[in-house]
Amino acid sequence: MQSILKVQNLVKEYKNGFRAVDDVSFEVGEGEIFGLLGPNGAGKTTIIRTISTILSFTGGKIEVIGMDNIKNSLAVRKNIGVLTTDIGAYERFSGKENLKYFGELYGMNKQVLEKRIGQLVALLDMKDFIDKKAGEYSTGMKQRLAIARSVIHDPKVIIFDEPTSGLDVLASQTVRNFMQHSRELGRAVIFSTHQMYDAEKLCDRVIIIHKGKTIAYDSVENLKIKTDAADLEDVFLKLVAVG
Repeated sequence: MQSILKVQNLVKEYKNGFRAVDDVSFEVGEGEIFGLLGPNGAGKTTIIRTISTILSFTGGKIEVIGMDNIKNSLAVRKNIGVLTTDIGAYERFSGKENLKYFGELYGMNKQVLEKRIGQLVALLDMKDFIDKKAGEYSTGMKQRLAIARSVIHDPKVIIFDEPTSGLDVLASQTVRNFMQHSRELGRAVIFSTHQMYDAEKLCDRVIIIHKGKTIAYDSVENLKIKTDAADLEDVFLKLVAVG
């Protein structure tokens, strides 16, 4: 398995001396769904922001497809897509106009962009509402638009940050299906979540962060064996209690 994302000895320390992330290392390979797990305040969001070049870091190194994300930040951004609970759609635009706008921000060729929009509309079953204004969308429709927007530029690394939070069953299933589809295409998928059931079902490997430090990094099955746990939730609770 070829690594697409490498995080090495990552440290994020603020001026007051607080270390939000303390010497965290992991790799994510092509065709892998990788779980980034931890309780609130563990440092997950900080890690995501450093990977996506939104936030600077104090020490360590991050590489995306072999590119240093400080020295080559613009190129790295073109190869990363981030889906969060913030839908981020322009409600006066149609779904298609939203996708065109974000594609143009990435500098996509018009013909390539049109083809990509068509692919995503078909994949996410958006044809019945893609030409309607986003302000008229249901939560599930908005979530599908958010997925399409975050991957319009066909990134190699896709980050899902608590993507099913507040969604109903059908909308959540759309997110899960897209993650699995992305894995089949050889993308590196990072799944940050509190939903242990989803993580156990989807993730090939996981890292568990607590108080900014790594307390576990392995496949779900190996972690269950090591901790004598019935499921990933049990693993999580046991390790976080110790940590």
